[in-house]
Amino acid sequence: MNAMSRRAMLTNVLPGAVVAIAGVGTIGWAVAPEVADAMPLALAKGNHVKVDDLVVKAQVVVVNPGRRRRRRRWVCWWHRGRRRCGWRWV
Repeated sequence: MNAMSRRAMLTNVLPGAVVAIAGVGTIGWAVAPEVADAMPLALAKGNHVKVDDLVVKAQVVVVNPGRRRRRRRWVCWWHRGRRRCGWRWV
């Protein structure tokens, strides 16, 4: 059996693998939501726990972000070839 060259592998095998992976991924995205809705929970079958007991309603708490505290600090910078220092708001 002859050894396969890199060029032959890139032109023959790699495009087929890419198409196969893309097809499997597309089918998975199309089927997964329906399958997940159709499957019952395993806990509901064996135990006496109801599925509604496991569901917790989400609560939304909106916190108004306060103004960010700004403070001054001493910094130096270059202006027209000279170094200047002074207080800047950060």
